[in-house]
Amino acid sequence: MTGLPAAGPAVSRSIRFRTETSQEATNLTKETHMKPTQNLRRLAAVALTAVTAMTATAASAEFPEKPIRIIVPFSPGGATDMLARTLGQKMQENWGQSVIVENRPGAGGNIGADMAAKAPPDGYTLLLVAAGFMAVNPHVYNNLTYDSIKDFAPITQLVSAPLLLVTHPSVPVSNFQEYVKLVQSQPGRFVVGNGGVGTAQHLGGEYLDMTANMKSLHVPYKGSAPATADLLGGQVQAMLDNMVTLIPHVKSGKLRAIAVTSKERVSNLPDVPTVSESGLPGFETGTWYGIVAPAGTPKDIVQKLNKEAVRIISLPDVKERLLQQGLQPVGDSPEEYAKFIAAEREKAGKIVKAAKITLN
Repeated sequence: MTGLPAAGPAVSRSIRFRTETSQEATNLTKETHMKPTQNLRRLAAVALTAVTAMTATAASAEFPEKPIRIIVPFSPGGATDMLARTLGQKMQENWGQSVIVENRPGAGGNIGADMAAKAPPDGYTLLLVAAGFMAVNPHVYNNLTYDSIKDFAPITQLVSAPLLLVTHPSVPVSNFQEYVKLVQSQPGRFVVGNGGVGTAQHLGGEYLDMTANMKSLHVPYKGSAPATADLLGGQVQAMLDNMVTLIPHVKSGKLRAIAVTSKERVSNLPDVPTVSESGLPGFETGTWYGIVAPAGTPKDIVQKLNKEAVRIISLPDVKERLLQQGLQPVGDSPEEYAKFIAAEREKAGKIVKAAKITLN
């Protein structure tokens, strides 16, 4: 009678192998059944990252595919308008796409800024920004519908500029000392126009009053252009504004230049003294302009816009034109511009508090 063979070493090893393999499979099956959601989430995250990167790269490579809109939150004719149209023309020539400049004045720049902040973050809507509504407005408006830091992707600071103090020819002053005495003699009645409540021009005017111990009647307009028109017409007695707006009228004799707010005299108005050398040592103020996109705009597109904007303001013809109008080209990186905006906003807050600037 033939019996079953006794289990030898080979049979034992085979049984153990099958048992261990079966256990591993069981464990793997259990682990798979225990974490299906987690595994799917990991796969989805990886896939989304890859798709996002590919989409961003493709968008940057193809950008721009349609017209670009540059929102200017002030009336036509001012420094922001001039800068936007210069950028737009050069971008259009280089990229072959239309660039539309859209003026949206009002509320010291807040209307245009709010519109840009809510635009799709795809690089096709840009905002020409000024120091006023980016640095000052957060401290003078209680219910802003945008945040000048969180809601925008900085592209580059285009230019910096001192301010120019001018008067209508009918005002009986010829220098800064006479100007101060006249304003001090009629506190709260000497009319000074500006481009809007909270603009750098308004802040500069209030700061000048505070430093020179005088009090002007500051009248806000929807941009520098309408304020200048009233100054030329005699409805306003003086303005402290950017040179791009005022220099043509000074050179034509329609306005009288009193002083500049830079540390040193400017080359295109060498005979006009600084406020500092005219009785207020160390006084210096000014404004700046730049360009931003809505927050969330892909970094590749921001970099492409930065490269183009810096190229444009470095062109010999553009640079010469800017310098002639008292604007100093800058052209920094998005990261540098972001830090600059934050620092300027903090500094403006201190001046607003010291000057007790509020909205009426």
